[in-house]
Amino acid sequence: MTPAPASGALPDPRTVLDAQLAETARGWLADALAEASRAADTPPDGPSSPAAAWELRFAAAGRHCGHEHAGIVRSLLLIEARPAPDALARLYHQGSAAERRAVLAALPHLVTGPDALPLVHDALRTNDTRLVAAAVGPYAAAHLDQHSWRHAVLKCLFTQVSLDAVAGLRRRARGDTALARMLVDHAAERAAAGRDIPHDLDRVLTLVRAHPQPQES
Repeated sequence: MTPAPASGALPDPRTVLDAQLAETARGWLADALAEASRAADTPPDGPSSPAAAWELRFAAAGRHCGHEHAGIVRSLLLIEARPAPDALARLYHQGSAAERRAVLAALPHLVTGPDALPLVHDALRTNDTRLVAAAVGPYAAAHLDQHSWRHAVLKCLFTQVSLDAVAGLRRRARGDTALARMLVDHAAERAAAGRDIPHDLDRVLTLVRAHPQPQES
């Protein structure tokens, strides 16, 4: 995985957090971000690498800043620390579901190419709806090949994840006749089983048929 330049950082949400966090939480966050910044400026194999310190902060974000703020706090830490590819993958695989979602959310700001797609594919293999929703964000929109992206859309329908979570849906669905066939087959299977057809399915079919263009499946 190739870390993206620092200019790809998220718009700074610190003002919002400062208004919502208690004084002790604001102090904890400031210290955590400082540790993450030091880690970004220190070789990962250096004798005084502070990587372990900020990674502990990453795991403890919910306890110190509240679970409702933990996701954005973790994303801020990741963007500040700019972890090496192996560290990013390790944080994902060893983390809780909430920590994995934070890694997925930060991918567009950390990785410029498709190298982090194994993390997206891993999340899409789960039945955790929040992980699936995080996996189909802007990074997937930019880097999933069309075949994999179609299956990600179907995964959302299977798991009842709103297609509002799918970044780039309008752009990537339009004219994709292979996706249309998959959606029609899925609708037929649900109808045969006596199940309701998701409203989102019709929504995507409308997008697909806006400008139909034959595509390879």
